[in-house]
Amino acid sequence: MAITITEAAASRVATFLENRGKGLGLRLGVRTSGCSGMAYVLEFVDELDEGDQVFEQQGVKIIIDPKSLVYLDGTELDFAKEGLNEGFKFNNPNVSSECGCGESFNV
Repeated sequence: MAITITEAAASRVATFLENRGKGLGLRLGVRTSGCSGMAYVLEFVDELDEGDQVFEQQGVKIIIDPKSLVYLDGTELDFAKEGLNEGFKFNNPNVSSECGCGESFNV
């Protein structure tokens, strides 16, 4: 099981953590939501929960709970700027379909 993070995403996460002034890393998870069934969740982590998996690359820690890891295995977290829009992008090989608005997915 593995999660990867691009240089652009790692830089952005590091900046967020630095500005925040604390935190171990960023939690990547999934929750039931949207028209396709699941949505990604990103939140800061100040302490690990039991069973958390930690993936560290480029000096940044991505933390995933065991239930989410099943859906996220092989995912690459990226950060992209497109015109005036910018945000994290999830390259998840497990996704079988996405909703039209891009906010949720199905595996």
